[in-house]
Amino acid sequence: MLGNSKLVIFGFRGELIQKLIELGHEVYVSFPNGPFGEGEQISKEYGCHFIETEIDRRGKNPFKDLKILKAYKRMIKEIKPDYVLSYTVKCNVYGGMACAKYNVPFLPNITGLGKGLYEKGLVQIITKLLYKKAIKKAKCVFFQNESDLQFFKDNKLLKGQYELLPGSGVNLTKYQYCEMPNDDIVKFAFIGRLMKAKGIEEYLYAAKEVKKKYQNVEFHICGYCEEDYKDEVEKLNNEGVIIYHGLVDNVIDYDKMCHCIVLPSFHPEGVSNVLLEAAATGRAVITTNHVGCKETVDDGITGFLVEKQNKYDLLNKISDFMKLDFESKEKMGQKAREKMESMFDRNIVVEKYLFFLKKMA
Repeated sequence: MLGNSKLVIFGFRGELIQKLIELGHEVYVSFPNGPFGEGEQISKEYGCHFIETEIDRRGKNPFKDLKILKAYKRMIKEIKPDYVLSYTVKCNVYGGMACAKYNVPFLPNITGLGKGLYEKGLVQIITKLLYKKAIKKAKCVFFQNESDLQFFKDNKLLKGQYELLPGSGVNLTKYQYCEMPNDDIVKFAFIGRLMKAKGIEEYLYAAKEVKKKYQNVEFHICGYCEEDYKDEVEKLNNEGVIIYHGLVDNVIDYDKMCHCIVLPSFHPEGVSNVLLEAAATGRAVITTNHVGCKETVDDGITGFLVEKQNKYDLLNKISDFMKLDFESKEKMGQKAREKMESMFDRNIVVEKYLFFLKKMA
């Protein structure tokens, strides 16, 4: 399994790893280790082998990226895996090239287009060429939403079999339904990396405006500053406009304490795991009418959709949610949970993988 972080491998594929090991497979995982050796530690806990692989997730230096390709080639040559599963753009591209060289069955997962494919220009042209080469011999290409699948079809990047998944799915046992807090303070939370494309600017604007009108409201933020928002966030935290928790270990606790999770993202997501997890716990969701986010919400039923990069629309939808009585808020959360149960159960994803692995055996 190739990924660019511990979260990508164990946070969203831990159930698949457990099932593979249970069925008698030997599993190797590859991703950057982190400063405290978390990768090695968690791999041991799951019972799989860890291979540290340095990946600059946002870097655009092709010479540095070639080191990833060399690492994957060396890895595959030494281990001689029966199958390789990959996630995220660089792992898909360079993992696919390495697998093609050694004729190893390859199953990439398109976890979102990424900026390379999403934004037009020279980088998009190069990324298309790389992807076309990388997935040419793939046994099956997994997609997380219809829009990404259509993009690959329109650009003639697909040659073989493909399958549409419900994102990464959500673990409905881990993220259990929890009754919405019935108190006077309405709590919203932004959970994710603090970066422009995730809609942090729109969220901060809405928080400032809503706090002017309402006293019984809190705006929470959980996540680290991937871009330069530290000073503004600290200032608003000191002023009492927001409550900043930084990077948190247990997101579930923050889902449960809130009434609504807000993610005004226009980032090219696969399907937002933050929103799936929030909905699974029975929380309403306000997010953008944008690929990777809109799939998680039935507008007006499980939450609200807003126009991307429209801070005024976001402000209006948060205000609309504030005006709802408690029973209406609670019903939104209940409907959100039902949607997750019927469409986004992670077991669906695990079974799809097991089907294709059995088919190739």
